Amino acid sequence: MTLPGRTPHAPADAGADPAAGAPAHEHSSFYKFVALRDTPALAQRLRDLYEAQGRRVGGNILLAPEGVTGAIGGPVEALGAFEAALRAEPPFSDLRFKRSFCDTRPFTLLKVHEKPELVAFGLPGVTGLADTRDTHVSPREWRELIKREDVVVVDNRNHFEFKLGHFEGAVDPLVRHFRDFPAYIEAHAEQWQREGKTVAMYCTGGIRCEKMSGWMIERGLRVRQLDGGILNYFEQMPDADADWRGECFVFDKRIAIDTHRHETATTAEQVYGDDPAEAWRLARAKRLDPKG
Repeated sequence: MTLPGRTPHAPADAGADPAAGAPAHEHSSFYKFVALRDTPALAQRLRDLYEAQGRRVGGNILLAPEGVTGAIGGPVEALGAFEAALRAEPPFSDLRFKRSFCDTRPFTLLKVHEKPELVAFGLPGVTGLADTRDTHVSPREWRELIKREDVVVVDNRNHFEFKLGHFEGAVDPLVRHFRDFPAYIEAHAEQWQREGKTVAMYCTGGIRCEKMSGWMIERGLRVRQLDGGILNYFEQMPDADADWRGECFVFDKRIAIDTHRHETATTAEQVYGDDPAEAWRLARAKRLDPKG
């Protein structure tokens, strides 16, 4: 999706010579639901790692008793070293990293946060630690799944993200915050069950679907989720634009990427527009990180 008046950046090979116009930085996102006991100590080790590696990798990492999620970016070699150090932490030995490409340096600083939940769900007692591996669908399987008439494809993201880009035929729940998503599911669950529908969910990296799926299964719904989310689909399916319409919003200074995981020229002002309900998001985007 190219918004009016904008031209996407030309794709470039990651890690190539910046002088030749190719990006010197890459972006890496990850998450894992795993029980963590001492998040303050782990948070300090990650901050120390940032300093020890010369502050070359920036981003946001969130730790909670239910696991870790993060988005980091930096020079390709430094990013690989930071990923390796994360995997050296025993709970994260099997972390999966989803890479995409950058023309803009996606982050300047590294911030490590601690919170009660990785994703604010809004309902007590719901955790991402439930085993939902049976609900995961590979990108290739997903392509076939979403064509079936007994499947409803639900976009598990915010309305502004859906507007920028989505899978063909997906439903927009019109939510402004993830914590509003359960109400949408509750309002439609009975109808989906009556019609014998399977609910196929997707989100950017998979974490929001992971958090939702166990709760939905408890309510008697048949659930499938795109493994690794949109980012994994773009990585695994070179012809992702056969199923995807538009761009994908990313929560860093790049704003959006195309199906080849390259940054586009779309701006935050274009994403949020003049919608008063999204004014706070635009303000946050403008102060996301010091430029540099």
